Amino acid sequence: MDVIKCFICHQQCKNSILFLYTAPQGRAHGSSFAHRSELRQAKRIVVKLGSAVVTRGDECGLALGRLASIVEQVAMLQNQGREMMIVTSGAVAFGKQRLRHEILLSQSVRQALHSGHNQLKDMSLPVLEARACAAAGQSGLMALYEAMFTQYSTCTAQVLVTNLDFHDDEKRQNLNSTLQELLRMNIVPIINTNDAVVPPPEPNSDLQGVNVISIKDNDSLAARLAVEMKADLLIALSDVEGLYDSPPGTDDAKFIDIFYPGDQQSITYGTKSRVGIGGMEAKVKAALWALQGGTSVVIANGTHPKVTGHVITDIVEGKKVGTFFSEIKPAGPTVEQQTEMARNTGRTLASLHPDQRSEIICHLAELLTERKEEILAASKMDMDQAANAGHLPPAMLKRLSLSPAKLNSLAIGLRQIAVAAQDSVGRVLQRTRLAHNLELEQITVPIGVLLVIFEARPDCLPQVSALAIASGNALLLKGGKEAANTNRVLHQLTQEALSMHGVKEAVQLVSTREEVEDLCRLDKMIDLIIPRGSSQLVRDIQRAAKGIPVLGHSEGICHVYVDTEASVDKVIKIVRDSKCDYPAACNAMETLLIHRDILRTPLFDQIIDMLRTEKVKIHAGPRFASYLTFSPSEAKSLRTEYGDLECCMEVVDSMEEAVEHIHKYGSSHTDVIVTENEDTAEQFLQQLDSACVFWNASSRFADGYRFGLGAEVGISTARIHARGPVGLEGLLTTKWVLRGDGHIAADFSEQGTMKYLHENLPVTQTLAGQRDSN
Repeated sequence: MDVIKCFICHQQCKNSILFLYTAPQGRAHGSSFAHRSELRQAKRIVVKLGSAVVTRGDECGLALGRLASIVEQVAMLQNQGREMMIVTSGAVAFGKQRLRHEILLSQSVRQALHSGHNQLKDMSLPVLEARACAAAGQSGLMALYEAMFTQYSTCTAQVLVTNLDFHDDEKRQNLNSTLQELLRMNIVPIINTNDAVVPPPEPNSDLQGVNVISIKDNDSLAARLAVEMKADLLIALSDVEGLYDSPPGTDDAKFIDIFYPGDQQSITYGTKSRVGIGGMEAKVKAALWALQGGTSVVIANGTHPKVTGHVITDIVEGKKVGTFFSEIKPAGPTVEQQTEMARNTGRTLASLHPDQRSEIICHLAELLTERKEEILAASKMDMDQAANAGHLPPAMLKRLSLSPAKLNSLAIGLRQIAVAAQDSVGRVLQRTRLAHNLELEQITVPIGVLLVIFEARPDCLPQVSALAIASGNALLLKGGKEAANTNRVLHQLTQEALSMHGVKEAVQLVSTREEVEDLCRLDKMIDLIIPRGSSQLVRDIQRAAKGIPVLGHSEGICHVYVDTEASVDKVIKIVRDSKCDYPAACNAMETLLIHRDILRTPLFDQIIDMLRTEKVKIHAGPRFASYLTFSPSEAKSLRTEYGDLECCMEVVDSMEEAVEHIHKYGSSHTDVIVTENEDTAEQFLQQLDSACVFWNASSRFADGYRFGLGAEVGISTARIHARGPVGLEGLLTTKWVLRGDGHIAADFSEQGTMKYLHENLPVTQTLAGQRDSN
């Protein structure tokens, strides 16, 4: 690389290096980005730092830690090849701190000279004029920025402007030329209004149309500068999360994720921040002006200690941070609106009679067979698109495809769920008479709003929908884009079935460009997340979920242990089925454990021959490899989920050692013992701590449909709530219902007149509220 000296710092710095990687290309200016995900393409970015972001809480001095984290993010983006500009407040606060110090020092010296001793009286400070503070603070503010950016080998340059610089054509062109040259040399311009000479802002003069904007605060300055410099993105950082439909902190205030021109009438503005001369209304007006000029805008919180360190980079990465201003309003509702609709309608769904919920599920089962041609046509479109793209492995293609046989199986499963729905929501689990006319019941209730995220497996949609309907839960579905056409048709059929009892909106399909990570942040709207897909998908969701429980398993490392007293025929059948029936399934065998005494026996040879015939690649565990002269490839890890025609083979000395191995390397999913010794089998079943443990049966039986649950939302390896294949019961929780007659707790105290009975009452099969006379 060629290195030249920088004309600013006169040193060989990174700013003068010709970068050899591909930088973001931006886009032709004239129209803003339509979606958050497109913000990754932003090349030229203006970051506006509001007074509340830059200054301390006492308004005297700067928030140094916060400012340092912002500088780090800006420098990182600059070094990625983007063109960064900063519009900053803070000169007044910095100058106020400096002038107060000087005044106090001067007063103390004069007082000491006057009194002749060091006993100082209380000193009052005069009101400091803002322009004087700005004049005293500008140099210090810039020196601070320069020192901070130097830590990242990034050069800066200060630019002071006033309103006249934008309204005088010659000055505006000179300003534009200066900034263009600084950006060309990889220097970060730091721009501020020249508050030492700027006149007080005139009322009602902030916006005069698309070509004129009065520079009355740093919001309008940032907007004007962004449009003038044809910036791709303006990030305005303040002390609030973004835009709300009413003042933040009020009971009914709702956060606005995306704001569209024309939505201003739906907003009620509060007071401005503790510092600065702007306010949220000024920010919105400036943002809309910039948007009209072709610059995308995000207003976000730059003061929150948990997000300040990555708020700018998160926005540029397209994450759902702050309020995004967009000119293109989607045809359908936002995901937040979908979730709210699902929750509200879900409450009605839960209140339906069980017969009505069963009718909905049965109708959906009928639609799967009656409209199979429509479903299969959509499936063929998805399959053709996947084949043309050529990026899906065979196992994923198999999951993606639907057939008449699959649809018939789905319909059968749904009818099983419809039967189970008769005895789900409102079922009484226990009854206790606490005292005369004071009875307590524990009953089953829906969890609330479920978010199910699934990959290329469209058959998951009707299964999960039926389970949600049966359990009275609202449902939000996010399917893989590979099955978009099939998912759309299946969701339409689901809503058609729901419509028969007026609860169409209880099941929603997210079809917007929502990232999974963004969905996982809706902790105030979603009660449970259920991922259906690869182990990587599950792990990603478990990491991304903030405050929302995740039901699922990250891996399906299933074992089959072949005991010394195993039947030859059963071993061959079970091992073949466990590994070869559907290698990509989470309940497929990944590790085959062999008792040491089986080595070099006809049974061992038959196992090896069968695996070779089925084209299963064997990876030898370290102990198994030590017994062989020419071993197969050694397993890189004993904790591997292959998801293909591959497996690990290892040797153990006993059933107890097999259990120990599984506890150490397994994932608590499904594990199998093959033996004719009942005592050995029972010990295995009792000692092993997995969600599913089988004796002389294939691991592939770990499935909700095969268990008679009708279907499953997934398999859980958690140790609380549901475990194993999760069907209808796993989507229910409980609540306590107490029926009294003016009872108060004080009556049961030591001085009270009543005593607890705590008498268990018989539980009938009727729903809550339909009590017997006991």
